[in-house]
Amino acid sequence: MKALSKKYPNTISYLLALILFALALMISVIANKGIIKAYFPFIAVIALTVATWYLYKRENKSLIEIGLNFNVKNLLLLPLGVLIAAGTFLFAKYVRAIVLGETLQISSEINVQTILFAFYFILPTVAVEEFLFRGYLFKKTVELGSVVKANILFAVLFTLIHVMDDQVLNSPGIIVLLIISIPCGHLLFATAMLKSKSIYFPIGLHLGNNWATRHLVSGSADGHSIFYVTDATTFDTWTRFILFLLLWNSIFLGVTFLIWKWDKIPFFNLKKGKIKLLANEKQEL
Repeated sequence: MKALSKKYPNTISYLLALILFALALMISVIANKGIIKAYFPFIAVIALTVATWYLYKRENKSLIEIGLNFNVKNLLLLPLGVLIAAGTFLFAKYVRAIVLGETLQISSEINVQTILFAFYFILPTVAVEEFLFRGYLFKKTVELGSVVKANILFAVLFTLIHVMDDQVLNSPGIIVLLIISIPCGHLLFATAMLKSKSIYFPIGLHLGNNWATRHLVSGSADGHSIFYVTDATTFDTWTRFILFLLLWNSIFLGVTFLIWKWDKIPFFNLKKGKIKLLANEKQEL
């Protein structure tokens, strides 16, 4: 095994990662039952964290490689991601309402407990997906190949796990929706991961988006969401449906672009300029 590791280190790393991740998910399926599933659905997250730690330990590295530590700056990326994704979703819904003539209303009765607890129960699912698709294997692919190659590969894989479902495969409309939207979602999460160097940021974005689709804006006034939509549009042609999907996803791609170029935004440049000026003044003194 040691000889193979020396001769084919990267191949062994990929294979070992796939085996450990599969094992982590199997452990989760076995253990995540009954009271554990009802109150602590984090077995898969813990198992994947341990597997990722071991993979980096083999390379004399640590979980800092994916920004998974208790650094306050990294931890704050989690709620920041939630706010950005939820805000983007709400804005996209508002644009949709304007374009399609729908009405966005505030729910008269809001089940606050359900809405807040949803964060807790959605978190493990999105964290697992981020470990699998924007974690160790994604970063390894970036290092050995390129960002473009890694994004193409993992966007395809991320899309396939959402499409390969009986209910989805029986609905051409949902297939088209996912084929367009899921790669855009991957690009948003992957850019956040690479730019922040912390998996907390894409987890926050993923959590905020998934929470918003169920509990920020929905199509029902049942109190399980803060806003709801009335006069919802039914698309009668494929062209109109696809054009709207492109408009919707362009909003999320715009946020992705801002995250990618955050250090080029004047506000941040101004901050850097002040820091540089202060440094020069100290040198003069």
